[in-house]
Order: sequence, then structure tokens, then C-alpha cells
Amino acid sequence: MSQPHEEAAVNATEARTELFSLVKRAEKDGLTTLIHKHRERVLLAPLDRLPAARKADAFPSHALSAAQKDLGELITLAAQGQPQVLRRSRTPVAVLLPVDPTSGAPSSDTTAHPGAVPAGGAVNSPHDQDSDSAPRRLATLGDAIGSMLASGPTGGPTFGLPGLDAATGGLQSGRLTLVAAAPNVGGSLLGLAAARQTALVDNHRVLYAASGPNQADIMRRIISAETGGDYPRLKQGHLTTHEQQVARELVQAPLLIDDGSELTAEAIAETAPYVQDLALVVVDRLQATRSARLPLSGDRLPDASQVLAGLARTLHVPVLAIVDSADPTLLGLLDADVMLTLAPTEDPAKVQVTVAERDFGAIGSAYLRPDLLHARFLDAGTAPAVRTPGEEPARSLGSAMERELAEAALPYTSGARQGLPASVTHVLGALRSALANGDQEALDELGPSLAEATAAPLQLSDTNEGRRLAAALNVYNNAVSADTTRQSAAVPSAVGSGNTSGDADDEATGNDDDGLVPGDEEDEPEGAVFPALKILKDAVSRSKMHPIPVIRTEEREDGPWPLISEDMDGEPRWVHPDVTSTRVAHTRDNGKRVRRDQLDVPASFGDGVLCLIDRNGSFPSACSAVPLAPNKLLHTGPLDAFDNTQAGIYLIDIPEWDYPAMPHPLGRLTDRPDDQGRVWVTTPHIKQLERLHRDGHLTTPVTIHDSWTGKANESLFKPFYTAAREARTQLIQAGGEPYKNYKTRLSIALRLLWPKRPSQRSPFWRPDWRMSMVAEASVRHWTVAFKAVQEGHTLIALRNVDAAIFWTPPGTPPATYRIGTGFGEVKAKFIPRGEFIPEGDD
Repeated sequence: MSQPHEEAAVNATEARTELFSLVKRAEKDGLTTLIHKHRERVLLAPLDRLPAARKADAFPSHALSAAQKDLGELITLAAQGQPQVLRRSRTPVAVLLPVDPTSGAPSSDTTAHPGAVPAGGAVNSPHDQDSDSAPRRLATLGDAIGSMLASGPTGGPTFGLPGLDAATGGLQSGRLTLVAAAPNVGGSLLGLAAARQTALVDNHRVLYAASGPNQADIMRRIISAETGGDYPRLKQGHLTTHEQQVARELVQAPLLIDDGSELTAEAIAETAPYVQDLALVVVDRLQATRSARLPLSGDRLPDASQVLAGLARTLHVPVLAIVDSADPTLLGLLDADVMLTLAPTEDPAKVQVTVAERDFGAIGSAYLRPDLLHARFLDAGTAPAVRTPGEEPARSLGSAMERELAEAALPYTSGARQGLPASVTHVLGALRSALANGDQEALDELGPSLAEATAAPLQLSDTNEGRRLAAALNVYNNAVSADTTRQSAAVPSAVGSGNTSGDADDEATGNDDDGLVPGDEEDEPEGAVFPALKILKDAVSRSKMHPIPVIRTEEREDGPWPLISEDMDGEPRWVHPDVTSTRVAHTRDNGKRVRRDQLDVPASFGDGVLCLIDRNGSFPSACSAVPLAPNKLLHTGPLDAFDNTQAGIYLIDIPEWDYPAMPHPLGRLTDRPDDQGRVWVTTPHIKQLERLHRDGHLTTPVTIHDSWTGKANESLFKPFYTAAREARTQLIQAGGEPYKNYKTRLSIALRLLWPKRPSQRSPFWRPDWRMSMVAEASVRHWTVAFKAVQEGHTLIALRNVDAAIFWTPPGTPPATYRIGTGFGEVKAKFIPRGEFIPEGDD
């Protein structure tokens, strides 16, 4: 085997530490890494280097976690000529191969006849060794099927228009798609829509080759479409303050424009390979009428389309080209993979888009509403806003959180992606329609259904679309919970969060719109009722361990930080399996129709009432002894056992839980496992699982497959807890504005541990501190409920870090809870059987 070009070289120790990322480089990017151990040298290579490795049992194979532990031995075996296949779960993803030709490693062609296809693998075709041409690579049907199954659903760009995305299935990698429309119909706006969705929403890189419009035209169209500003006014250079702000925000967008003279298809094909992480090429436009100044015009278009089709196949990216003609003769000459033809309808406010594939003809269609004044297309049911020139655009319907949820769900509601239950898809589709149609009443009615849909456990694919939707669902679910808890006169719902006294502001639930505003990061003024942020900063700065309160911006994309998510709070979202929770219609005093939760407790539970428990100050109470790593987290890899002198994050298997009367101790963490059924958890949950195993409630000990840890400290926030507890004791008696101000500042200080918006300034940026604190509150909440169940009480529902519902005799809450107003104490309220769970007024 001849030595290939290596993309990187590391020693065995470095390879062990970075094994997962090196395998990802091989699997996703096709990159090879040279690993050396003393005099042994091997290649960690993509499976294409040894296609037979895809065949089950062809070579020794190892799960990545096992390979990480035994990497030294595997390097030795591979160096001796025995390839070692690395797999994720049961799927091969990379292979260790020898470098030295004397190793006797098998060739990818394992047959005696040169050029014959080995079972399960691809080969190079026989050729003249003296020839300058490269051999052609042949692949078996098994290779093609394996590649398709391994890649999962396609994740290509979309137009951001649900109907059209459903008809096209999105823009497919490796294919040339033509948008054919007569002049003045708006064909270029579809190219612009795809570029905006890909670059501005999905944050993927786009090359926009402009043959006709220049970069100024393109940017004015983008600003008009994004803001709803009138395009003719923008062409005159008149921008409102809002439009100028949007323009400044787009400065860093990954959209590259080539509007140079003599722009040819060959020039585009030469430029595209140099664009790193390219996701989409848009060519605007191919002009049917010949123009001396535009190479992409006239009789040169057939050749140009062939070059663009070759570019799509070579780079395996979608190429979307606009042609300003719907002439069937010309379109037949262009021979695109997919053709989108725009045509006017009898309704002047609609155009029809017909989708056709070269081999199948027409496969679908969609209707769009042209909004040419604002340089965009809208869904057919969307009416463009009408404003006077220079007027600021009206505030968009719905919250930013709801709009992000609708956008994140678009690949699924459009049909371009699969994987959501039909009921959830229906609700999210209705959300997008309500927002698009400006239907506030429909949006209000969707509230309960959205809350139920976002609280349901979903298994989403590990793709950009899946991760974005999971994050949006999580944000919405947390916000609904936090909003419910903020109802000062409310009682907690069985399937929604809540507090009976309005103490929810003590326990702010984080999300992408975390409620922080500029200025929150500043210390409270002298004489403030409770200078929470100043106290928290002082507590950290006084520690003898010299904590690092802020991780530098350039370090946040690597190491442990991308692994940390809001799901790590482990908060439960649970209703007893024998209890039915339904949403019932209810008319408020103001005549508005809403829905409320009603719990149907079976007769087998006996006589009793619903006892609603509201835990006070869960988050600040958790600060009394939360295990944290004050300094940076170091990669400590797999661990034989948990070390209680360390704290951080740990990758573990989800343990089996055989208690149907209690939710899983990891709460909603169990809804987001990786491909191998594992989750990242913080130290409080590791310690909880250790206790449960020690007490015999878990049958197997915790296995730690990976970890990032540092020296532990449980008293870092203790001074903050002490001050917050003393202030609460004094202020809760007085009530009024001083107590409200106390709760507000307490909430802001704890949110600032991990602000979600990059623009939000803060004296902290430690997501591990924030999530450890929340996890500690969740663990304490779960533990007290578990003790009540062990003492014979019946738990009906458990939610968040503060809400529990038991089935008890009237007036008798479980003795495991202390009734009172202090931290860790609870308030109790009783609801008769059959009544719905009340919620606060608007």
C-alpha cells in the first residue's frame, strides 16, 4: 500500500483524547489522520480507503468507546497489517490501516482477478499503469444502499416557503435546479429566497453568482424582503432606522456575491471549490436573449447549464439557476435535473410553481403570492403588509420564540423532512399558518396544543434541522413553564409548570430569549433592596480557588462547551401512567375561551384530593451546596468510577428505571439520548445515580464513557445563598415592591451565569455552573418526592424544580415536605377530584 497524503499527524495519546473528533473528520470530511506510536504508524481513514470494511465481520470491529480505551493495542494490530474497523453503535464509520508497505495489509481489491468487484466493497477499475488518466471507481449496490441508510434524511437547503418546500423536498445536493419564469414574474426572487433561508436562517455559506443584478441590487432586495421595506424606496437609498439596523446585523452573514464582469459558468465552477463549507450556489440569472456584455445569455446557455450541472455533481452541492424564460424549447436544451416553472394564474395575486424532474416529468406544484413591492414571495395564504412610504414595519405577530419555532419546524411541516408524530406536525404547521396569516385568535387557541406538543418527548435526527428544532421546542417548553410559574395567583398544572404564590421569578428557566436586557449586567446602585449580582460576583471573587467566571469567546466552540445544553437540567415532565391528563374548555370571566388541564384520577386510587405542592426558591436554595468546578474543565475521558473530588460533565448510559410510580431520576434528559443511548449530565445527577445504586434502586453502577472535569467545590455560591435567604426572610413579610424587586434581581443574577444571546454582556459565562445549579435544584425536588412515595404517598405529577401533585386525604400534605415560606419549604393547596387545575389570569 502506497503512503497517501495525510491531512494531520498525531501521537497515540493525542489520538486517544481526540478520537471522536478524528473519526468525525474521516466520516464527514473524508480526511485521513496519521497516528504514530513509537515506530508503529497507522492511518485513521475513511471507509472509502477499504470499502470491504463496510461488510459485517470482514475485519475486527470496535465501538468507539471501547476503541478509545484500547487504542494502543489497536494501533499495534493495524500496523502489523490487521485493519481495525471503528463503529458507532453497529455502523462502521472509519478504519485503522497500516502505513508501511511491508505490513502486508490487504488491498481493497481482495479477489485474484484484477478489477473484479469484491463482496461488499468498491474497487478501482483496471487500467494501463502507464496511462495518465485516473482509474474509475466502481461501487456495488450494497455500497450505495449503505451510504443512503447511513446518511439518513437529506439536509439540503430550502426556500423557506412551506408549500414549495413540500413540493420539491428541498434543494438536493449534486443536482442542478432551474427556476424558469418569464421576465417580470419574479423568478429571481426564488433564488433570493433560497439564499436568504440558507445564509440568514440556517447560517450556511452561499455563493451568489449575479449575472445581471449587482451586489447593491441584491442587498437592497434582501433588506426589503427581511424588513418589509418598499424596494423602490430602498433603490433610491432611503433607509429607515430599522432597515439600517437590519443591514448592520447582516454584515457577518455567510453570503458571498460574485457580480464581476465576464461572469461565465466556467468562472463560477473555478471559484466554488475555494469557498469553504459551501452549502448552495445560486446563479442569477441565465438570460434567454443574447447580450454581448453577459456571457450567460443566448445560445451559450446550453453549454453553461452543462458546466453548472457538472459543478453540482463534483462538489456535491445544490446549484440553483434562474432563467428568464419559460420557453419549452429552450428549457429542453438546458437539460436540468429539476425544473421549477413559474406561471401566472387566473388570480393575479397568485402564481403557480410546477415542479418537474428530468426522468419523471411533473411531480408536484405549489402556489405562491408575489409580494414584488418587498422583493419576495409569500405563502399563498399570506397577505403582504401595506404601509406608507418610510413607515416603520409593524411588529411581527407572535413572539420571537414562536416565530423561531415555526421556522425551525419548517423542514418537517413542509414534508421535506420526516420524523415528527402527525399530531405534532399538524400543530406546528398550524402555528406557521397562524403567524403567516396574521391570525391572532388562531394563535391564542393554539397555546394549549403547542404547550402539550413541545412537552412531549421526541426523537429528532442529529442534523442541523433536527438540532435546531429540538432547541426551539426546548426553549418554547421552558418559556411556557416559566410563564405559568410567574402567575402570582396560579396553582401548578399537572402537565404545565406553576407556582401557587408567584415565586417563580426566584427560579427563572433559561431559554434563547432569557429575558435579560442591556444593563442587567451592571451592578445594582447603592441602597438597592438586594444587590444580587454584586453579592454573586463577590462570592466568586473571594474563593481561594481563583475561579474563572468567563470562558473566552474564542474557546466556546470547542472542548466541553458545545456539549452543554438546557436539557441537562434533568427536570421531570411526568404524569402518573394511570392518570389521564386532558385539556378542557373553559370560559374566563372576560368571555375569552381557553383550555385548562384536568386530571382524571381512577377510582382505584381511593378517596382523596389533589394536593398541589409549590417549592419555594428552588434555584437559590440549590446554591447552598452545588458541586462546581471553579476553574476550567479538562478532558478526563472515560472513568472507571466517579471521583467525588471532581466536578464537571459526564457522558453516561441512561440507567433502567423500574418504578412506574416515579419519573426517571434523569427527567427529560432521557428524551435526548445520542445514537448510542447516552447523555451528558452534570455532577448533581451523577451523585444522585450513585446514591440510588448504593441504596439498591438501580441495578447497575454508572458507566462514564467520557468526561470533562475539574477540582470540585460545593461552597462557591454559599455566600450568595446565605444573603438571599436572609433577605427573603426580611422582605417576604413586607411584600410589595421591595419583595418584587428582590425576586427580579435574584432571577437576573442567576440568569447571567449563562446569558443566551451573544450580544448580552455579563460578568459570567459558565454554562456548566448554570446547568449544575439547575440540576441540583431538580435533584432535590425529585428526591423529596421519591421519599414521599417511599412512605406510601401517591404521586400524580412532577414538573420542573418546584411543582408536584399528590393524591392525599384532604388537608394532609406528605410529611416529607416542610410547610412554610423559607427556601426549600413549600406551600400546599388542595383541589377536589374532577376539577380542572386553575391557572392565573392574564
